[in-house]
Amino acid sequence: MELYVIRRPSAWANMAELQAAGAASAEIGNEQMSDRVRWIRSYVVHEADGRIGTFCIYEARDGDSIREHARRVGMPGEEFYKVATTVVVRDDPVEPPIAAE
Repeated sequence: MELYVIRRPSAWANMAELQAAGAASAEIGNEQMSDRVRWIRSYVVHEADGRIGTFCIYEARDGDSIREHARRVGMPGEEFYKVATTVVVRDDPVEPPIAAE
C-alpha cells in the first residue's frame, strides 16, 4: 500500500457531523475494506466558510480504493495526493484525540 493525503474541504457543518463520518469511515475501512485502505490520522481544520474540513492521512492500495471508501462513507474523496516522502521536524503536539469509533 502507498501513503496518501486526502483533502476534504468544507465537508461537514459541525463536529457532530464529522464524528459521525469518522465512525462510518473507521467501520467501513476496518470491516469492509481492510485490504484496500487504512486510515492513519486526520487534521481537522476550520474553513473560511465556517464549515469543517480535513486533511487525512491514509494508506491505500490505489486511488480507486480511496474513491470507493469515500463513496461508501458518503464523503468527498476526489482530492488526494500520493506522498513522495515525509519530513518530520517535531512530533505532533499531544492533544486529546477525537474518537474515530
